[in-house]
Amino acid sequence: MLAAIAGSTGVHTDELLSSWIRRHAEFYAVPPLAMLRHCLPEALSLHAADRSLNDGQILRLAAIFSTEPAVVRRMTFSNVGPSSRRLVAGKPLQSCSACHPGDHEPRPVLRSQLLGWRITCPLCGGLLRHISRHGPPSPFGHYHNAALRGERLLDDEAERGVRTWTSPAEIARLLLMRRVPKPVPRRYEPWRFRVLGAIIPDLDGVVATERRNLSPPASPILPLHLRPALLAGVAIVERAGPEMLQMLRGQMMGQNKARFSSAIDEITTLTSRSVAPSQLQLI
Repeated sequence: MLAAIAGSTGVHTDELLSSWIRRHAEFYAVPPLAMLRHCLPEALSLHAADRSLNDGQILRLAAIFSTEPAVVRRMTFSNVGPSSRRLVAGKPLQSCSACHPGDHEPRPVLRSQLLGWRITCPLCGGLLRHISRHGPPSPFGHYHNAALRGERLLDDEAERGVRTWTSPAEIARLLLMRRVPKPVPRRYEPWRFRVLGAIIPDLDGVVATERRNLSPPASPILPLHLRPALLAGVAIVERAGPEMLQMLRGQMMGQNKARFSSAIDEITTLTSRSVAPSQLQLI
């Protein structure tokens, strides 16, 4: 029976698993969690199902809904590595006017709506817009090309496990640590200054104007109109190499500097280990 219903509530391209389950539940007029537990009795929540289905659970869902396991897997974040998980939001942040259909009820939630590293739609390449459709324009349009490079770096790591000399997600985290500008302003407010501002100087002024306390490093998802700055910063650091991280260390003080130093020392050590074998091959 569920297989027949699945045909009438087919998966939209890039749809999130919990959204698909909710639409089936709507058809049956049952709670979404009840629908999920009909298929997976051990399921804790729809949120957890989006993030951590194992192979056996994916196979069961695919069999019940008469679809391919690869289709079910792609609807989740199971493939996203630990370093990138903090860039997956808990609720939709953005949408694409071209690819997010508005003529379906209930409206599907797309997987890309939760990806905190994206500024463009993964389906059509168009710019994403704020979920409310009334978000402010980005003041960092002149960093667009660099932001696109940063988006690709983060996407390659999150979706395909591909990285260059270090984790782009870790770079993003480090760039959101607080810094002490030099010279120190007369009215120094620590919340205003992040390491990212040493690379993207416009950021300090924007933060001051908006009186906005940016996300902490543990949750490095910026509002859509500010996100290009972080993506561009990731691209700039990645291209410059570990030396830029060493330079940025000078922007820190106290415990923040100690934490930043510890992180980049670990990155430098891992980078040296990965480079050494490739150099030996040239001898």
